[in-house]
Amino acid sequence: MQDTTAGPETRQRLEHFPISFFAMVMGLMGLSLALHAGSVPWPALARASEAVLWIAVAAFLGIAVFYVTKCLRHADAVSWEWHHPVRLAFFPAISISLLLIATGLLAAYPGAARVVWWAGVVGQAVLTLAVVSGWIGHRSFQVGHLTPAWFIPAVGNVIVPVAGVPLGYVEVSWLFFSAGLIFWIVLLTLVFNRLVFHDPVPARLFPTLVILIAPPAVAYLAWVQLTGGVDPFARILLNAAYVFAALVAVQVPKLARLPFALSFWALSFPIAALSIASFRHGALAESPAHVWIGTAALVLLGAVVVGLLWRTGRAAAQGQICQPE
Repeated sequence: MQDTTAGPETRQRLEHFPISFFAMVMGLMGLSLALHAGSVPWPALARASEAVLWIAVAAFLGIAVFYVTKCLRHADAVSWEWHHPVRLAFFPAISISLLLIATGLLAAYPGAARVVWWAGVVGQAVLTLAVVSGWIGHRSFQVGHLTPAWFIPAVGNVIVPVAGVPLGYVEVSWLFFSAGLIFWIVLLTLVFNRLVFHDPVPARLFPTLVILIAPPAVAYLAWVQLTGGVDPFARILLNAAYVFAALVAVQVPKLARLPFALSFWALSFPIAALSIASFRHGALAESPAHVWIGTAALVLLGAVVVGLLWRTGRAAAQGQICQPE
């Protein structure tokens, strides 16, 4: 049934409202959690963290309303995204957003955090199984379809322990951490094979290269939650994140020349994860150097998120997003 209350242009833009919009929530929640982590050495950041948390919650609800409406009115377009080799990986951004919101709510609203965390866990389990089943199903994927965006389902699994352990769900947290770590190792091999031996990642998806930073940084946070402190493996994870950050930094001039696309939101959450992990290590290992690394990453993150919000708003006003691919 067609919508008779909206004009043709509105209906078309709703039909092309992308699942990748949920990456915006991941970026905003990453900023909120990074501000919260930074409030330990810099207490003045605490209020900003809470403000950004509620902005992220509002963004999640707004995007969810639009996407549910799209599901109801343009089910064929949703099916197309589900069968798209790149956009498929963005569906777990929904459950990841819930897990991040639960983490942000944990300190002040533990009851609400528990409910949201379980919703994220169930959603993450379903979406991980569905996405991985899609990868190994009857569809034929080409090497060019593989991008760092495929890390998103793996990242979602290693986020689970960050709030899961404080909530008391240790065994569930170990289960998801194990799954995420396995998928990360497998996908890391595949992605590097694609990056080194095949055609370059298309310009529109080149910003997803920054996602390389996120899995080891988030895995570090999960590992120290699960084990209760810093050990050699935790240091390997954190320093792997720094290595990937250095590799990505070399690509900044190329990133700066690219036209804006929603894929640029892939820049935000990995920087946030690096900042949070650095602050956490600085506290646990009593390392001022890591606190300063976390602070520098947080400053960069703030600039990136403000820039992305401005560019997204301008692109939306000019009708450059929610267009046919």
